[in-house]
Amino acid sequence: MTILYEELFKNIPSKVGDLVRGVESGRIGLPDLQRPFVWQDSKVRELFDSMLRGYPIGYIMLWESPANYESKKNSIGSNDKTYVEAKELVIDGQQRLTALVASMYGVKIVDKNFAEHEIRISFNPLTREFAVFTSALEKAPEWISKVSDVFLAKENNTISTLRRRYIRELNESREKKDMDRLTDAEEDLIENNINALLNLTDYSLPTLEISYDAPEEDVADIFVRVNSGGQSLNENNFIQTLISVYENSTNDRINQFCKESRIPRDGTSYNNILAVEPSHLIRMAVGLGFRRARLRYAYMLLRGKDLDTGKYSSEERQKNLDTFKAALEKVMNLNNWHSFLNIIGEAGYINKNQISAKNAVIFSYILYLIARYDFNVTAMQLKNIISKWFFMGTVTSFYTDSTESTVEKQFADLRSIKNAEELITYLEETISARFSDDYFNITLPNELNSASANSPAWNAYIASQFVLNTPMLFSTSQLAKYFVPGASGSKNAIDKHHIFPKHYLTQLGYTTDRDRNQIANYTYLDYATNIDISDNAPEFYVAKYRNKLGEDDYKKSCAEHALPINFAELDYMEFLRQRRILMAKVIKQAYLKLCQQ
Repeated sequence: MTILYEELFKNIPSKVGDLVRGVESGRIGLPDLQRPFVWQDSKVRELFDSMLRGYPIGYIMLWESPANYESKKNSIGSNDKTYVEAKELVIDGQQRLTALVASMYGVKIVDKNFAEHEIRISFNPLTREFAVFTSALEKAPEWISKVSDVFLAKENNTISTLRRRYIRELNESREKKDMDRLTDAEEDLIENNINALLNLTDYSLPTLEISYDAPEEDVADIFVRVNSGGQSLNENNFIQTLISVYENSTNDRINQFCKESRIPRDGTSYNNILAVEPSHLIRMAVGLGFRRARLRYAYMLLRGKDLDTGKYSSEERQKNLDTFKAALEKVMNLNNWHSFLNIIGEAGYINKNQISAKNAVIFSYILYLIARYDFNVTAMQLKNIISKWFFMGTVTSFYTDSTESTVEKQFADLRSIKNAEELITYLEETISARFSDDYFNITLPNELNSASANSPAWNAYIASQFVLNTPMLFSTSQLAKYFVPGASGSKNAIDKHHIFPKHYLTQLGYTTDRDRNQIANYTYLDYATNIDISDNAPEFYVAKYRNKLGEDDYKKSCAEHALPINFAELDYMEFLRQRRILMAKVIKQAYLKLCQQ
């Protein structure tokens, strides 16, 4: 039974200065990358403006650490800490508190793209205005270019020097412009406004402290109820908090891997499929290390909770952290990562735009690692089975609905498997069950009845053309090469083209995009061919290319692109019906080719 909220937390009104000092000393664990800092600098400016006006800026929520933790040093800065053990973890208000610490004391943060960034907010002591730093403001004598200069001067007992320098430089600027020097009243105003800025450390920020033994589900419920912003705290947030505070070096490596997945460079995690997020790596490590798809168990384990007794201990926490880190080593091993990506490339998935569900990549990679390390499946066997598995998983949306339940069942199935042969048999049987004759003959054609631009069925059809080395329609150029990053300049090298042109269909009375943009009405054409065909009726442009290619090559091109030979003569709806059946056959043909590897 859920315990009462008054037993779960206490309200401890705090001053901004006390919270910031708590972060600096390490008493408050503020993970710099619990989530990458996503606020725009303009939002930080608005935060300062609201505080100076006395407006409320929301809550800070802290989660008390179990008393017997022996944590590592941590904060968003690199300075040494007074506290080795964080007494509270920030689980809500992390962005807000990071903004304050970083902008007030010049501590660099890492933005949503994992690039280092300094938040610089300027202040005008004459007008009490805040602004986002620009080079123009840096040169403007009316502005203090960074508020961090003021707060650091207070800490260094040089605030009087800063104020006198500001007044002197402003007077010198005025004299050069033949303006009057500052009056006594203006100098008093400057001093008062600088003091008002410094007094923001006394700004009262409502703070909730959650008891360390509060059930995690109740903590999440409190978060949702008190957070007016409506952002849901999920399991990843809890786990990233724990890793950031108690294993900061591990957290740094996670973020470096994620950063490098976005930057084209050799010897890194960069790839064309997935811009990796910390949450992805956490899921992978938890799945590999604990055989858990539901992360709610993982954050209990990483807090040191014995799931049988419900008690916390530093020994249990360390054991579970060691398991997590060992799994993470395998997850972030670049040989593993790129070998897996090459395998799904063999399955025809070579571009991130083909991935309808990121979970297919995440959980297939977990399966790859389990097969490699726990069952010693050979490299060739891995290539064969995982390419087929990923193809099946993406085509049939295996990891889309009730993903955690699906994977938990799979983990349960794996407990009874003892060797590589049994694992491969299990996976083959699962693939065959999903890829039945009824699926290819009935279900898949129905799934191709869609106008969704990111339909798994459409992506599977394109992947199949890559597997089958299909050239573009009415061309000898391989379609796959145009999906490699860098293949386009300012214009697309290829275009998705309506086989029955949109304008032509409108003239026939098809006025809705649902009808005109059916995925069975699409193909890719090179730029020149697309321009040449334009809005011409099928019977016009087909005759031209049929004559150009010759009858045999025309029929071959139609077969490769799932087109009825007489498609230009068909009623549009009949054309769609026939082409969906043929597209499903192309997908099956690609799967059968993967089976022959």
